[in-house]
Amino acid sequence: MRAIMTLAGMALLTGPAVADSMEIGIAIPQLNVAEYHRPYLAAWIARPDQTVAANLAVLYQQERRGEEEGETWLKDLRQWWRRAGRDLTMPVDGVSGPTRGPGTHSFNIAGGSPALAALEPGDYILTVEAVREVGGREMVQVPFTWPANGAAPLTVSGETELGQITLTLTDED
Repeated sequence: MRAIMTLAGMALLTGPAVADSMEIGIAIPQLNVAEYHRPYLAAWIARPDQTVAANLAVLYQQERRGEEEGETWLKDLRQWWRRAGRDLTMPVDGVSGPTRGPGTHSFNIAGGSPALAALEPGDYILTVEAVREVGGREMVQVPFTWPANGAAPLTVSGETELGQITLTLTDED
């Protein structure tokens, strides 16, 4: 009887060694414009019916010296706002952060994170949306299948507000 209990306890403690993870590379291009503002950006995982499966990142002007106006403009991320944003109370731990300037920015989502742990096997769409004050708006989508199953990196390029978006799924079985 003790042997059965010990084996059952070990099974509960060990579980899967490491779950699949993802890395997202988002390039924000350097634009040659008179008045440049860093873009607000949202990245999320959508189901084929466009409902939100998980919010991954929301970058916006953070509060400074008592100002909270940065949150006011989140609704300009129209697709994200309609699908998920209006139901969130910002900031969201592990999701929201300050805007970022031109360059390539990486977002690593570990296999044990709540965003990935909730994903059922199936088809999804990584969606990245960016909007800039006195600038444009752009949304890029990258379809993928979860879990990773050894898939190669997926790359899609934006045209104006977003550069190259790279999704690398890592099968860590």
